[in-house]
Amino acid sequence: MTSGKTTRKRAVFPGQFDPITNGHLDVIRRGVHLFDELIVAVGINPEKREMFPLDDRILMIRELLKDTPGVKVQKYTGLTVDFVRSVQATTILRGIRDVSDLRYEFQLAMTNRAVGGIETVFIMTGDQYALTSSSLIRQIVALGGDVTQLKSLLPDVVVRRLREVQKKYLKETPPTPDAPAT
Repeated sequence: MTSGKTTRKRAVFPGQFDPITNGHLDVIRRGVHLFDELIVAVGINPEKREMFPLDDRILMIRELLKDTPGVKVQKYTGLTVDFVRSVQATTILRGIRDVSDLRYEFQLAMTNRAVGGIETVFIMTGDQYALTSSSLIRQIVALGGDVTQLKSLLPDVVVRRLREVQKKYLKETPPTPDAPAT
């Protein structure tokens, strides 16, 4: 016998999103159809250096998803499983790019289920995004690479912001003794 009350399916898609890529957006846009509500949870990874401050990432993501029904963007700190419980979600959504991701994500999923009783749903990213990595993008920016070449991997707003960050970063970083002065 049911109570007549419907249970809403709420999931959390957690990440650092520094920067958010078209691969992330692909997972979000496909994942939102699996749940009544999808919370894009923007957090801090203490093992990674940030390119964009947390609030800037949230603003960019909200702008990119403003016309996507069923999606909320929130920041969080601490353990993902604690955040998932705090927003009364039952599922974590994760994107998988390749076999390397699968091993790591499988470990996370097993830990989240053991620690918090939270299930994980995986979505394979689109083929065109399988090699996209926010860490590699940050490296390209830091080393002065041509950010405009990343337009197929990143939303336009992110490319523009990365160019601004890169100009600032390169001004503040003196050349190394081995590098020729420009």
